[in-house]
Amino acid sequence: MVEPLAADLAVYFYSILFTRYPLLRDMFPPGMDVQRGRLLRALLHIVDLVDDPEGLQRFCSHLGRDHRKFGTESAHYDAVGECLLAALARFAGPAWSPEAARAWTLAYTAVAQVMTQAAEQDARVRPAVWGARIVHRQDFSHGIAAITVQPDQPYHYAAGQYVSMETPWWPREWRYFSPANAPRPDGTLTFHIRALPTGWVSNALVRRAVLGDVVRLGPPMGDMVLDPGSSRDILCVAGGTGLAPIRALVEESARSGNRRKMDVFVGARTSDELYGLDDMLRFAQRNHWLNVRAAVSDEDILGLNGSLPEVLAEFGPWHRYDAYLSGPAPMVTAAADLLTRTGVPRSRIRHDPLDVPVLSVS
Repeated sequence: MVEPLAADLAVYFYSILFTRYPLLRDMFPPGMDVQRGRLLRALLHIVDLVDDPEGLQRFCSHLGRDHRKFGTESAHYDAVGECLLAALARFAGPAWSPEAARAWTLAYTAVAQVMTQAAEQDARVRPAVWGARIVHRQDFSHGIAAITVQPDQPYHYAAGQYVSMETPWWPREWRYFSPANAPRPDGTLTFHIRALPTGWVSNALVRRAVLGDVVRLGPPMGDMVLDPGSSRDILCVAGGTGLAPIRALVEESARSGNRRKMDVFVGARTSDELYGLDDMLRFAQRNHWLNVRAAVSDEDILGLNGSLPEVLAEFGPWHRYDAYLSGPAPMVTAAADLLTRTGVPRSRIRHDPLDVPVLSVS
């Protein structure tokens, strides 16, 4: 009942939160549009997971660990819960019965408890944020840059995960990017970043950042990692800068000595936008277990033409594969639907949460 009014609910929620607890305002960015959207997506995702206790526990634990970078403390959860329930009550109208209020109070209390416990456990073993100095950059066409950073402390992550980043030019504006490499001995991470027209953070990184600038990294997140217990072949699908985590998975597979067959499909609108393809093809030439294919959707050229889901349908079958998808949310959704229809269980299709794809507005 509330979802059609979700945007207004988010505005109301933050309005009463900052009115009742003005000291919390400094924890948020000046522009609240992206933050309001994240709140709504998190709430909807929690409701979607209500019958999946393991998935809900994992998601809320991720949230708790990630919120440490904002300076979130246990007391803040009480303030947020109070204002969230007030906002729900206002917008649910007559549907906000005593039973609904009790259910949401219990639900929020459980979520806050999981987040708090995860944050406390995380604080015992690692920092909330890492400073990271830019040590190298490579510019591609179409406003894409590969930016390599050196964290000031050891940064442990798994290939395929994503990382939140804050720049010095837009304090408290955190955006998600995926490392394009498996963990390296020297600890550096390389990110593929596209400057989007409305992307404050991405434009700052691509157009403004130079060697020596320092950004901040939040903890790694995401479950799109290789399953060490699987012996199945691997299908990877990358749209645009979704190539970054897929490239990291390929590196990890090679480094671990895993020689499962790996089929990688890389897509873009035009051939000029297929950045980094030569590097992937050279990698495939050195590794017989890796096949790399490229497709374009908006240009008629020699080779594969069409969207990535359309191209996937021409190959296969994929029902014996583990699938990893990265890129724009519509592509990921369409590819996942195609694979499901052709016999791949949903449990073997992995991708980032659709609200933080590597091509989201950043």
